[in-house]
Amino acid sequence: MNSEKIIEVKRLKKIYKKHKFLKTKYVIGIEEVSFEVYKNEIFGLLGLNGSGKTTTIKLILGLLFPDFGEIYVFGNKIPDWRINKHIGYLPELVSFNKNFTGLELLKLYASLSLGFIDNKRIKEVIDFVKLSDSIDRKISEYSKGMIQRLGLAQAIIHNPAILVFDEPTSGLDPLGIKEIRDFILQLKSQGKTIFFSSHLISELEKVCDRVAIIHKGKILKIVENKEWQRIPLEEIFISTVTKEKQ
Repeated sequence: MNSEKIIEVKRLKKIYKKHKFLKTKYVIGIEEVSFEVYKNEIFGLLGLNGSGKTTTIKLILGLLFPDFGEIYVFGNKIPDWRINKHIGYLPELVSFNKNFTGLELLKLYASLSLGFIDNKRIKEVIDFVKLSDSIDRKISEYSKGMIQRLGLAQAIIHNPAILVFDEPTSGLDPLGIKEIRDFILQLKSQGKTIFFSSHLISELEKVCDRVAIIHKGKILKIVENKEWQRIPLEEIFISTVTKEKQ
């Protein structure tokens, strides 16, 4: 594994304020979250729903601000908007204007992220995500799997070094899940660094170099690929989470 650190998360803590009538309730989203992601690594964040995966991702992207702790991307402390051009993001719930065609949408994202419409790059991305036959159709006609591939296309249109995916296979059928898995592996082969969250253990197991187990806002364990070659990742996850409950 390359020893160059791309993402560094140090003792991260996020507290949410929830207002109800005249009372304010404080809820810990994550606390004491620390890990590193190395160049050209596929790093997975594994946890149950509500464990803090999306909060962690939004903090790394600068969409939320931590109450404590620090985040560095390429050695630059986040938030730093100059870093955005090096990151591609695929959220868990992809939502596009359905009146656009796929091509119109990618031209829009290209103009926003590149500053101009690069038709050559757009064609490369369309071919990569296998949307050539449907790119001129309106998004309203797209299936869930096609919308997810379009989401992946917008995430990579500016050829970023880092890709951050939040539950990229959520709601997909088995064929759609395999397609996304194959895309992730191809992107790694291109030298990309990939950080993604999931609660699907089998998917993380198939593509990740390392996996961080997060539970109730805390990182309990970081597991290397060689470890789940001996013991299934599911067993490691259940054992780790069960010990925390005791």
